[in-house]
Amino acid sequence: MTDIIIIGAGPAGLTAAIYARRAAKSVLVLEAMSYGGQIINTPDIENYPVAAHISGFDFATKVYNQAKELGATFKFQRAVEIRDNGDTKTVVTPKGEYEARAVIIATGSENRKLGVENEDKLVGRGISYCATCDGAFFRNKTVAVVGGGNTALEDALYLADIAQQVYLIHRRDSFRGEEATVSRLQERENVTFVLNSQVTKLNADKKLESVEVTDKAGNTRTLAVSGLFVAVGRIPENQNFASVIELDGAGYAVAAENCRTKTPGVFVAGDNRVKDVRQLVTATADGAVAATEAVKYINA
Repeated sequence: MTDIIIIGAGPAGLTAAIYARRAAKSVLVLEAMSYGGQIINTPDIENYPVAAHISGFDFATKVYNQAKELGATFKFQRAVEIRDNGDTKTVVTPKGEYEARAVIIATGSENRKLGVENEDKLVGRGISYCATCDGAFFRNKTVAVVGGGNTALEDALYLADIAQQVYLIHRRDSFRGEEATVSRLQERENVTFVLNSQVTKLNADKKLESVEVTDKAGNTRTLAVSGLFVAVGRIPENQNFASVIELDGAGYAVAAENCRTKTPGVFVAGDNRVKDVRQLVTATADGAVAATEAVKYINA
């Protein structure tokens, strides 16, 4: 019997492990891949307090080692189910079953990809999924944003203050995001809309140099860009746990700011929950909150 099982070893899960161990609770962290989550793909973190100019991998390694030194146990296994036994929970993996008094789901979310050849290879070399994280690297350069929702619109507006030129590429002729933001973008002289078009090719040597876009009529054009910011949505990794947590229409876990779900003893933390801001600092904050609430639940 473990006090707290944490599913996911990204920033939220690792922070939860630290806080739970500091409260003298036994902790088992289950991670399907490797520790760190999406942040390990970020070459340079500039917006985290104190730790300016640290790579995502180095940041994750430091937090992982801190959790291990405090006594957290790690097993690299994918959690496929949570069973609610009342006072205890059973977490199932392909390699076994583990029982705990509380569970924190910190599985995060994956960036929805464009599905274009070489997309993964160019992450960190021109391709980014976070304008606020990486926009500063493209100061006074030409960039493009792909997407039609609020995130894409806000990314384009943010980049318009940094970049020399911003192309906003969307597969339809109108946006799903707020009209007020669209109007603000239309007022920017350095923002160009590329509508009814999709990115169909990435041109690069060592770094991204240009993108090919194809419109609905099949016509292609090449845009010379140094950066491409993909904002076509995210995929939260919650489906395996839908029996114990409530999900919204997009698959995100519904929870209050205290990270408690509808099932007593089950908590969520990080990018897989419904929230307005998904940044490294908010993920670690969620981890601290979820662990604190889990400890309260166990001690009650």
